[in-house]
Amino acid sequence: MRRRVAAPAQSDRGAIAATVPWITAAVAFVILYWRPLVGTVGLWWTDPDAGHGLLLVPAAVFLAWRSGLDPDARGQAGAGAAVLIAAVVLRSLSALAAELFTMRLSAVLALCGILIYARGFGQLRRWWLPVALIVLSMPLPELLTDSLALPLQFRASRMGAALLNWRHVPAGVEGNVIVLGRRLADGTLQPATQLFVTEACSGLRSLAALLALGFLIGGIWLRTSWGRALLVIAAIPIAVVLNGVRVFLTGFAVFWIDESLGRGLMHYTEGWGMFVAALIVLSGVGWLLGRIEPARPARDRLVMARGGT
Repeated sequence: MRRRVAAPAQSDRGAIAATVPWITAAVAFVILYWRPLVGTVGLWWTDPDAGHGLLLVPAAVFLAWRSGLDPDARGQAGAGAAVLIAAVVLRSLSALAAELFTMRLSAVLALCGILIYARGFGQLRRWWLPVALIVLSMPLPELLTDSLALPLQFRASRMGAALLNWRHVPAGVEGNVIVLGRRLADGTLQPATQLFVTEACSGLRSLAALLALGFLIGGIWLRTSWGRALLVIAAIPIAVVLNGVRVFLTGFAVFWIDESLGRGLMHYTEGWGMFVAALIVLSGVGWLLGRIEPARPARDRLVMARGGT
């Protein structure tokens, strides 16, 4: 009696044939997005304004792994292919315009298209937080940063000068320059020292990082969309106010102690300290929002216990 042994070979060929499209897609993705992705990683490593990407991307990968795959999700080939085509078109147009931010976003869109093709929109909804963190890790375009930095510099200068005057330190504002000196009998200010609020001190760096952390904290701690939205919105005034306090503390130290405290290691240490303070305040707001949110339904508690978001 003869036995057929061709079935295992056929199953192996079927498995290989099933993996070929995914290997092809992975190779095509690397070829298409290698240069913008390598450039993005380089910016994360060298540019302080984009350094939060080194935290957000590993956090996104961990959260996606922790959340796992949706057992009810099914691939949607048509929708996934449409998203992939849109990503490739966007990649081509951004390359013609030499616009790096749009090129990086097209890479995220292509990953979403592959995810939809394989697992459907249900899996994309399950991984909304990791996708949002990856988008927030992308360095902002220079056009946007240039338009935001100067108004933030002016606001920080005005706030710092107001706090200095409140604490009886004579200070005036000329654009993004705080003039420290002494008040004469007629009320005019006799300049003695100038404190420049540069672009690095505008607070844009801490604002971008706090917005990203607001998404992260809200996605992990909070249960409702309105609670998460309020936390992200709260990150804006927290960053602006604490940056103004930072300018005030720098001016106070320069006026009463030594001008060298307005630059160098002490200046950067103060910036890190204020960012930690901003993160603590933001976490406190998140805790308060969590206390006033309604209780999580039993079904959602079960999903969280299994590692979902």
